[in-house]
Amino acid sequence: MIIAVDFDGTLHTGDFPSIGEIAAEAVKYMNKLKADGHYLIIWTCRHGDRLTEAINWLIEQEIPFDRINEHEPENIKKYQSNSRKVYAHLYIDDKQVGGLPSWKEIYQYATDQEEQYKSKTAVK
Repeated sequence: MIIAVDFDGTLHTGDFPSIGEIAAEAVKYMNKLKADGHYLIIWTCRHGDRLTEAINWLIEQEIPFDRINEHEPENIKKYQSNSRKVYAHLYIDDKQVGGLPSWKEIYQYATDQEEQYKSKTAVK
């Protein structure tokens, strides 16, 4: 699955423009999501020097990602569009309805969604 993950308030505890402490278990579960084969897009409003700071922080924290604010290339071909909203099967954001669950709960939810997604797309 393609998973879009917000940066501020989701991967770290700070408020824009600062970068706070790493969110509890974010590294562990982002690495598990990547190891499970998910395509991870960091989804952020940061740009310029602030985006460079975020990228460097992600690398320092060893948080895996495939793209930042960019579509998975196959979806650009498939939908013949490069819209501003990044296409994903799942969006993880501290501003989501109900707030941000723990990273353990996020991982379990993503795993459950992956199973449902695979069962829907399986050839019968």
